[in-house]
Amino acid sequence: MIFLKLIWSYLKIGLFGFGGGYAMLALIESEIVGHGWISRQMFTDIVAVSQMTPGPIGINSATYIGYVAPMHSSLELSSPLWGILGSVLCTLTVVLPSFFLVIYTSHFITRHRESPVIKGIFAGLRPVVVGLIASAALLLMNDANFGTDTYDVVCSIAICLASFCAVYFFKLHPILVICLAGVAGLLVF
Repeated sequence: MIFLKLIWSYLKIGLFGFGGGYAMLALIESEIVGHGWISRQMFTDIVAVSQMTPGPIGINSATYIGYVAPMHSSLELSSPLWGILGSVLCTLTVVLPSFFLVIYTSHFITRHRESPVIKGIFAGLRPVVVGLIASAALLLMNDANFGTDTYDVVCSIAICLASFCAVYFFKLHPILVICLAGVAGLLVF
């Protein structure tokens, strides 16, 4: 049944998704798109919408994927009630492993935070998290985001670079940049 498969996939994502939502994007893409529950294009759209909505990207995407995956897997599950059940299950399943892991380890880490072993573990995890976030950036640099036509690719890269410059150099508010990029995309594409 689709719900047990979603629970199993999001249990793996929740247990092994170190470094936050961006770091777990490759794992989410592998688990969800790999099983054919959503398309690659829909995945990139979910990532974009999850970035613009309040809350962590991993939880937002789990809620949305939990809603749409049952509908895409079977016509019998096309009722919104099955989608709501999928949303609740995926959201809880992605959150609970981290919740219990943090509760279990927080006391231990607090007591032993000066330990060379704990410091070594965190020193080893930092570069891994940076690598996972870089992998998420590379994962999103695909034809679903940038297109296959040369015009689409050039325009997408131009909008990407202009957005980066607007936020980094000109200190424009990210919400304004998101709105401007949406208008630019509407006009260009």
